[in-house]
Amino acid sequence: MSLKISRVDTSRCLIGEGPVWDASAQALYFLDIAQKRVHRFDPREGVTRSWYTPAPVGAMALREAGGAVLAMGDSICSIDFDSGSVGPIAKGHAQHPQATFNDGKVDKRGRFIIGSCCTDLLSPQPVGGVFSLGPGHEIACLQREICFSNSPCFSPDGRIFYFSDSALYACYAYDYDNDSGTLSNKRLFADTRALGGMPDGATVDSDGLVWMAIFRGGKVVAFRPDGRIERVVEMPVRLPGSTMFGGARLDQLFVPTIDPAFFNEPAEEGAGYLYVIEGLGARGLPEPRYAG
Repeated sequence: MSLKISRVDTSRCLIGEGPVWDASAQALYFLDIAQKRVHRFDPREGVTRSWYTPAPVGAMALREAGGAVLAMGDSICSIDFDSGSVGPIAKGHAQHPQATFNDGKVDKRGRFIIGSCCTDLLSPQPVGGVFSLGPGHEIACLQREICFSNSPCFSPDGRIFYFSDSALYACYAYDYDNDSGTLSNKRLFADTRALGGMPDGATVDSDGLVWMAIFRGGKVVAFRPDGRIERVVEMPVRLPGSTMFGGARLDQLFVPTIDPAFFNEPAEEGAGYLYVIEGLGARGLPEPRYAG
């Protein structure tokens, strides 16, 4: 199959981010951070359901027990998709008052690993970090001095953690201990300046390639585990927000995008929509669920 990029007939977002594929239900969850909504798109039925949240959601993860957890501001909340009720389960007391949760993934042991970033987008300061929400709802800080958190994802064996500071145009790789849930050996994985934009959301395929949205660069880039570029896919819009493999064979790459109107910039045709890329010849892995 040749490469094909299609606009998905679902809700348009102001800030489309945080896609999570539910392999058991064959549906895609994604966020509109600015409009405080969680969307669920069922490709088989062509139906989208949406839930409003009391605050902007920076990241979400499905739960083993049902529903999901949402990272909002300095708190982690649960959501029941049947009733729509949202309630707090943990608070990030170790966070700086000018930081907010942004982007996260679940590790192989069911911990929710979440970045946090500075709320000042024009002059971000290193007040964010990387946090871990354990199955018992305890929060631990794994890394500090992050300006703008993005791209958290794990290698197929869970032993490498990728994470970006978008303000520095840098994605880093860490060694990750699945037993203790700790990070070590931080090193530069990729610098995205030459790609024309910042590293945003990312996912890893079954071969270990990191598929990353390049915000303002108008592209999705696949990096090999050694950081070299394997492939560049040009997107129809400049502000892709993240990536997630889905579909029955996990071979479709879903890419939510961002409307430049949020930044008071000129309108762009097709911005804010969800896109799907087919024919990449790559397959993703099922996303683990939060164990708490």
